[in-house]
Amino acid sequence: MGADEDDALYVLTAVLLTPARFPAVLGDDYPEACAALGLEPYAEGYGLVFGQDGDGARWTVATDDVTLVACAIAAWDCGMEYDLSPDDRTVAAALPGWPLTLAVSAPGVPSPHDPPPEAEDGTGWARVLVPPDTEVWGPAQRRLGADEIAAQWSAWRGQVEVEPSAPSGPGGGDGGETPVRRVLRELAGYLEEPPPPGRVRSAFASGEARVLRADGPGWSMVARTDDIAFLLLDDEPGEVTPVGRGPELPGLLAGLDAIAARPAHGA
Repeated sequence: MGADEDDALYVLTAVLLTPARFPAVLGDDYPEACAALGLEPYAEGYGLVFGQDGDGARWTVATDDVTLVACAIAAWDCGMEYDLSPDDRTVAAALPGWPLTLAVSAPGVPSPHDPPPEAEDGTGWARVLVPPDTEVWGPAQRRLGADEIAAQWSAWRGQVEVEPSAPSGPGGGDGGETPVRRVLRELAGYLEEPPPPGRVRSAFASGEARVLRADGPGWSMVARTDDIAFLLLDDEPGEVTPVGRGPELPGLLAGLDAIAARPAHGA
């Protein structure tokens, strides 16, 4: 894949890039995530396939065969084998590098490395995809943190005791608007003026509940519709702020769930 189209791509893993499910490290919403990869925000989305070529170079292949990639991910999640080989006709882009950190590599090829800088036209790559630096704090790291809380909700929820009181948070003086109040106000604004696709996403949780992920300028939220919310802020490096349900949060979460992007089949 890449300059030599005869090179095989040894597939390591894959993710979906759709309005309802995309690597949040790439952006606050689906169009922003697509733009980070130079892709058009196609309504049906893409599958992102991560692999290595015969020389061990990292490649990210975007395919518009979303169903193929979704089936592969479902099979792998169940511990089953699945041969993920996108048809060349479905490939929307082949990008050098990986935007995510992968802990696996293809057997029998050199260790993962960036492709050589030379391109067919001699101009070199405009950009090689690289994972975000985990030693600093910024929007990408904030979104990654929120994704981690969503994936490990029970563990994070068990660490806090939040009274069902009105929301509050750090950073506000007397009469001032706290970071939490600002985020809640901006979330409520999404109900008045729908945000870009993927800015609010809803996923299955236990019982009748849903897990919500929402992002905005400088903040990320993860919440369960039947419980509390957690906020992460660019201005509060590494801090996770719990928000009690109070009188406002239940209705806000219900409203956000109603406008949220959802995976296919209501998952």
